[in-house]
Amino acid sequence: MDNLSDALKKLKITTTDSTADSLEGCLDCLLQALAQNNTETSEKIQKSGVLQVFASLLTPQSSCTAKVANIIAEVARNEFMRNPCVDAGLIPPLVQLLNCKDQEVLLQTGRALGNICYDSHTLQSQLINMGVIPTLVKLLGIHCQNAALTEMCLVAFGNLAELESSKEQFAYTNIAEELVKLFKKQIEHDKKEMIFEVLAPLAENDVIKLQLVEAGLVECLLEIVQKTVDSDKEDDVAELKTASDLMVLLLLGDESMQKLFEGGKGSVFQRVLSWIPSNSHQLQLAGALAIANFARNDGNCIHMVDNGIVQKLMDLLDRHVEDGNVTVQHAALSALRNLAIPVVNKAKMLSAGVAEAVLKFLRSEMPPVQFKLLGTLRMLIDAQAEAAEQLGKNAKLVERLVEWCEAKDHAGVMGESNRLLSALIRHSKSKDVIRTIVQSGGIKHLVTMATSEHVIMQNEALVALALIAALELVTAEKDLENAQLVQILHRLLSDDRSAPEIKYNSMVLICALIGSEPLQKEVQSMAFLEVVSKLRSHENKTVAQQASLTEQRLAVES
Repeated sequence: MDNLSDALKKLKITTTDSTADSLEGCLDCLLQALAQNNTETSEKIQKSGVLQVFASLLTPQSSCTAKVANIIAEVARNEFMRNPCVDAGLIPPLVQLLNCKDQEVLLQTGRALGNICYDSHTLQSQLINMGVIPTLVKLLGIHCQNAALTEMCLVAFGNLAELESSKEQFAYTNIAEELVKLFKKQIEHDKKEMIFEVLAPLAENDVIKLQLVEAGLVECLLEIVQKTVDSDKEDDVAELKTASDLMVLLLLGDESMQKLFEGGKGSVFQRVLSWIPSNSHQLQLAGALAIANFARNDGNCIHMVDNGIVQKLMDLLDRHVEDGNVTVQHAALSALRNLAIPVVNKAKMLSAGVAEAVLKFLRSEMPPVQFKLLGTLRMLIDAQAEAAEQLGKNAKLVERLVEWCEAKDHAGVMGESNRLLSALIRHSKSKDVIRTIVQSGGIKHLVTMATSEHVIMQNEALVALALIAALELVTAEKDLENAQLVQILHRLLSDDRSAPEIKYNSMVLICALIGSEPLQKEVQSMAFLEVVSKLRSHENKTVAQQASLTEQRLAVES
């Protein structure tokens, strides 16, 4: 270690006049010591104050630059050395060196910057602001034959791409083209995996999604799927998953999705369809998720339903009823839910037996499956009175909904159960449905739903409760009383923050409730006249008119 101490002393008094040979000897000594004991040597380098000297040695003209950058890269492997490197002002000269033509300098500079900024979003953001992204993309294109430099760029991209601020900069470069070009040349699994690790975060950006599609990434991914689908090799299974997941990610962008859909005639869309009947769970999952993504606009949904996609999805669900794959169930139900959104598709899907296929999963204990099942049924019965009545009279379904309305650990499932319960009444307007819901104990949940923080849910609940009061008040009377509906309506009408439609529907409901003697007594005891009178001057004309009508009705009853 005496040599190391001497080398550090010499470097400390280094001047621009020092000979290259004497500098090189000192730097070699440091590199040798770092190779033997990195941590201890790094500590000595820090204490010696040599880091500040390195900043002046990082020049493109110096023959020692590569070795200096190499030493910085080595010391910065230690977490405790990263801040001292920053404090010594090493980042700006290192960034400047990325414009150098010497490949060894570029490699060591990239390593040094990568290690200094490792795991620090603040420093990585600083690099992005200093413009390293376009420089690195350019380097990847120029030095694509240099494996070590290529790897350095990919590692840097992988780290930087995690930051949202980087994606905008990447979108202004030809990164998509360069990565796809590089990907096509790769044979080794590890190298492909490195590129995948860069592609995944970049593909979260819609602009880059489209660039990747236009650069031909999809064709590469489909080729991988074709080659690996029947293989049991661990690497191939991993590659199949990564490729199909990335394919689904590309379809999350509206423009990239439409480009690949090509009016339902695109070869990519057709290939994805062929994944659904596959024996690979991974491909079934990716296929169903891809369909769910294609089904993000009405035109696509209508085309797919008219061309038989529903039967393929129901066949897939059938394969997963007993001890099925939960992720496949969830994905297939997501696709069916999206397809059921356009009005013209609802009756077609109901005729095809989608409701029956979905109900097979009613006993599922998996919240993600429950959530999508509920959403699919709710979409299907929208304005479909017959289907809403049929489902609403299904006691097993209604009992399960009432059970899920209490799933406090799963807010999504709880919310969707309430909404479906309300939808069954609103769309069927059926006394039988109301009686089934009353018998299953669903009324209290609809009353609670009227206090939701979401106006749309409050409104759906109030409309359903108004229909109950209008069609089957005697049957529901006791449950409405026990759920303290009248007090809740008083609170909603008194609250200045209640939306106009909430106030309007609350008054409509009050008018219906006074047809019940016990509920009428409650209304009279709570001074509703006073609250309603104030609403006659409400800025919303419809609310003001309803307030006048409600006031008259209450006055007559009192």
